[in-house]
Amino acid sequence: MSKTAFLFPGQNSQFVGMGRSLAEAYPEAAEVFQTADAALRFKVSQLCFEGPEEELKLTENQQPALLTVSIAAQAVLRSKGIGMDYVAGHSLGEYSALVAAGSLDFIDAVRLVRKRGQYMQEAVPAGVGAMAALLKLPEGQLERVLAEAAQDEIVTAANLNSPDQVVIAGHAGAVARAMELAKTAGARRAIPLSVSAPFHCPLMEPARQRLKPDLDSTAFRELAAPLINNWQAAEVRSGAEAREGLYQQIPNTVRWSESIHALMQRGVTRFIEVGAGGVLTGLLRNIDSSLAGLKFGEAADWEKLAASSAGAG
Repeated sequence: MSKTAFLFPGQNSQFVGMGRSLAEAYPEAAEVFQTADAALRFKVSQLCFEGPEEELKLTENQQPALLTVSIAAQAVLRSKGIGMDYVAGHSLGEYSALVAAGSLDFIDAVRLVRKRGQYMQEAVPAGVGAMAALLKLPEGQLERVLAEAAQDEIVTAANLNSPDQVVIAGHAGAVARAMELAKTAGARRAIPLSVSAPFHCPLMEPARQRLKPDLDSTAFRELAAPLINNWQAAEVRSGAEAREGLYQQIPNTVRWSESIHALMQRGVTRFIEVGAGGVLTGLLRNIDSSLAGLKFGEAADWEKLAASSAGAG
């Protein structure tokens, strides 16, 4: 029997207006936004619905905003009887996945990611770090490119998103050198990313250490649906494993392509991206051309998802 995985997006999926149609159409979604506003003591709902974009893009705002949209969307799916066999989330999205799986309370999660965003923002002074996407770098070239580019600085793989897309992070100079070396090695493109910090690389170690007491003081329960985590692309069922994964993911590589393959190996054929945008749905096709994802982040998405669910049933 076909299994379903819910996928939860991470940073840079945001846009002004996200979640508004959900809150207007579904009381359960509106309630999630109200809960987030009260927990954070500022109108994250207004930031999602109206912007301004520059404020929404700030890491400390973007993280709780994206999580709130994902959980609002998941609340609607739950009310309509759409369940999941597995969950996974891209970076920040792992928090959303753990809320959906019942391991983490939403209020705890939205407060945690607000702090996580602040700590990550403050870990590296502005201008010191950078990130870039390498597209269609020939297989077997990545380690050599990163080793040659380092020159006593840090540059590592931040996101292994698909066979055609690797995101790198580290010191700005080392990232720039890696981009040039990647192009020389045959990469189709090397694109600098507009981000506020070099995520998922060893420069994030101060953020990890600052977040540890917050994670340790938060309750994590057994998961109602297992998670495939970022850090190891491994199956997680216990609260202790879930907490450790969130701690370890901050300075380590997001192994997204491996995570999708791990879900496929467990019989998942139906992937639903739950939250803003469609980044993860797009990556699915690059990971395996046989995969076709669905998404649910706006009220208008329901019709297509409902038709698919009727077909699946």
